[in-house]
Amino acid sequence: MPANATQRQFDVIIVGAGLSGIGAAVHLQQQCPGKRVALLESRAAMGGTWDLFRYPGIRSDSDMHTLGYDFKPWRSPKAIADGPAILDYIEETASEYGIREKIRFQHRVERARFSSAEACWELEVAVGDGEQEQRATFGCQFLLMCAGYFNYDHGHDPAFPGEERFQGPIVRPQHWPEDLDYRGKHVVIIGSGATAMTLVPAMAATAAKVTMLQRSPTYVISRPARDRLANLLRKLLPERWAYAITRWKNTRLQQWFYRKTRTQPAKVREHLLGLLREELGPGFDVDRHFSPSYQPWDQRLCLVPDGDLYAALRSGRAEVVTEHIAEFTGHGIRLQSGKELPADIIVTATGLELVVTGDIVFEVDGEAVDFSQCWTWRGMMYSGVPNMANTFGYINASWTLRADLIARFVCRLLNHMDRKGLEQVTPTLRSDELDMPARPWIEGFSAGYLQRVMHLLPRQGDREPWLNPQDYGSDRKILPAVSLEDGSLVFSNPGAMAVDDAQGQGDQAVAARRAGAAS
Repeated sequence: MPANATQRQFDVIIVGAGLSGIGAAVHLQQQCPGKRVALLESRAAMGGTWDLFRYPGIRSDSDMHTLGYDFKPWRSPKAIADGPAILDYIEETASEYGIREKIRFQHRVERARFSSAEACWELEVAVGDGEQEQRATFGCQFLLMCAGYFNYDHGHDPAFPGEERFQGPIVRPQHWPEDLDYRGKHVVIIGSGATAMTLVPAMAATAAKVTMLQRSPTYVISRPARDRLANLLRKLLPERWAYAITRWKNTRLQQWFYRKTRTQPAKVREHLLGLLREELGPGFDVDRHFSPSYQPWDQRLCLVPDGDLYAALRSGRAEVVTEHIAEFTGHGIRLQSGKELPADIIVTATGLELVVTGDIVFEVDGEAVDFSQCWTWRGMMYSGVPNMANTFGYINASWTLRADLIARFVCRLLNHMDRKGLEQVTPTLRSDELDMPARPWIEGFSAGYLQRVMHLLPRQGDREPWLNPQDYGSDRKILPAVSLEDGSLVFSNPGAMAVDDAQGQGDQAVAARRAGAAS
């Protein structure tokens, strides 16, 4: 350890001060009030995704009554909120619950080592930025990962032939230039996901023309930005009641719709495409531009609030082109058909690059952890990795629904360990589970950003608790009551064992001295 490293010891360290991390800190404060907690945030500000992304129109693709915390009502009339409003909500939560002072900003965890002898984690942390960066060491009994699932440094950035020839700016949404002026310009946005469909209507308001260039279509659904029932209930009922009812209503609708996509995919597909035909009119080729080759919810649906994308397309200020790129030219993009799209600015909304557990190097008792060889315990803990949980939300519902459940479970687990006087918990396969067939981390979800790293992610088995469920309704019932003593979680107390060993050695030494004196 470098001479200038500083030591910091806590009961729980949360990695990440975004939506999940701030929420987890509040749950720990409320349910484990005696715990010393710190949040290590690699960036200079809290908010994670909602502070990082600054591109035009940035917004949620889930309603805030389910993306918001279970303990803090969403008060804005707009349920499909923009990025700044969500960031305000996170910052308000941190201030309201006294979490802000627990955050160590510009603390990037690079390596985490667990010692079973001491039942604790040692974290190597880079503190500061650039030339001012220093090294520090932090320690904790339990590590709660809330670092999200994508690389903050860069997104998925495929190379396009001829990029160097293009004479205008090529913009990555993850690093949007504050001074980018697109007024009266021709903009081509490469991509067909949530980012592209957010950018198109936002930029079309002032650009000369915005073209969304996609290789293949994505399912799109429109919802009102304002939840009329939620806003009515807020006038009639106490705030928390209104929020709870709206949250219940929206989660039930999400689950109902998702189940329909699994049981009646063809019917759901026709319904979605029918809505699009009504919105865009007979002159728009819905089958070419919005009819994917996969079934609904094999990838996430793109949410269009108040039909803003449709309005941009109807106005003629925006268009969708479904073709493959041949090359960039000096003034646009040439397609494989030979057609050239003119562009003053090109935006590459080509997706995220996922990382496993915050891209941190993990070791347990000197052995490197290969998470692809671990089994997931209910989608939050990993076999052979003690005293650690990782927050990974739902692919078919709002992320925070599961983040709240995981944080509450961790609190329950820690309180259980305290009552029993235990220091260490390790998910461990039982003897009859050693020959379980391995299944991917998530099944039935073909999105490229996940498929590109599936081989790096932990495995799930064919039975509980070695599953990564994507069912909020089931999780909500099971997790608060699931047994902690079924043998899949192995508890130990290395500290007590060390004391017992030392006591035993001391007793032996005394006996030896007495025997020697007697002789």
